[in-house]
Amino acid sequence: MKLLYAEDEPAMSEAVVDILVYHNYIVDAVYDGEKALDYALAEEYDGIVLDIMMPKLSGLEVLKRIRGTGCRTPVLLLTAKAEVEDQVEGLDLGADDYLPKPFSTQLLLARLRAMLRRREEYIPNVLSCGNITLNQKTCELSSGKQSFVLTKQEYLLMETLMLNQGIYLSTEDLLCKAWGYDTEAEVGVVWVYLSYLRKRLSLLHANVAIAVKRNIGYTLEVRQ
Repeated sequence: MKLLYAEDEPAMSEAVVDILVYHNYIVDAVYDGEKALDYALAEEYDGIVLDIMMPKLSGLEVLKRIRGTGCRTPVLLLTAKAEVEDQVEGLDLGADDYLPKPFSTQLLLARLRAMLRRREEYIPNVLSCGNITLNQKTCELSSGKQSFVLTKQEYLLMETLMLNQGIYLSTEDLLCKAWGYDTEAEVGVVWVYLSYLRKRLSLLHANVAIAVKRNIGYTLEVRQ
């Protein structure tokens, strides 16, 4: 699961990100509301965690703007304020839950699990690109009547590519997103798994290819 975490206190951000990564979340951390808005609109996330009190744009303003674009990604609000008015305003703007500061990490993790479970009830579990689909529950990569159940790392790499269609990701980006920020794997492993996926796509007669631009990165490309 991939999360966006917006918190303007660096020490708290680092501590929470470490905990989330330890529990197998992939996390993009930002430190102000403008960055949070940019990331929320540019990337695909399973969930977004917003501190209400942030510089440049408040968490409530970020929430209002992303909901205004039709974005349905679940949002958990964090606030140091305990006033009912803040909680009501956030929920009215489209937040899925809120958590007052200070909070226990166990409660944060529990709220995230509950929020993401609700998301699964109404978000399709199938990603598509060209004539291929990727089932996020079964890890099946399919085209027509043919399909393969991908290994864990094949799946995570293909999911990363499908969630970032049209965006070139460097080898280092792919390593962080598919293996995690604390991985001890070398970048060469990315090339190995890209080769595996290219073979899968070929066997599926996919009209999708893993394109590469020298010194820039990799992306999925639909070919006619």
